[in-house]
Amino acid sequence: MPTYAYACTQCGHRFDAVQSFSDASLTECPECGGLLRKQYGSIGVTFNGAGFYRTDSRAGGSTTSSSSASGSAGSAPATSSKSEASASPAPAGS
Repeated sequence: MPTYAYACTQCGHRFDAVQSFSDASLTECPECGGLLRKQYGSIGVTFNGAGFYRTDSRAGGSTTSSSSASGSAGSAPATSSKSEASASPAPAGS
């Protein structure tokens, strides 16, 4: 079940509540009885494993992620020039 953060608009009291998706949002502050507001923040999501990066699905693999991600240094121009060399004669010959 997810944890939601709430803050009171009157007294400023902040707290977390574990609620089901189907539960209604809390509306009353447990401290002063004031109106509650749901707080939204960034969540920490980490994607681990294969398939989350641009270079993961390519055949042949890459040795470093920095040279593959930049696409402008290292061995990346060599592979792109091969594909450009094989692709450029086809449109020119048409």
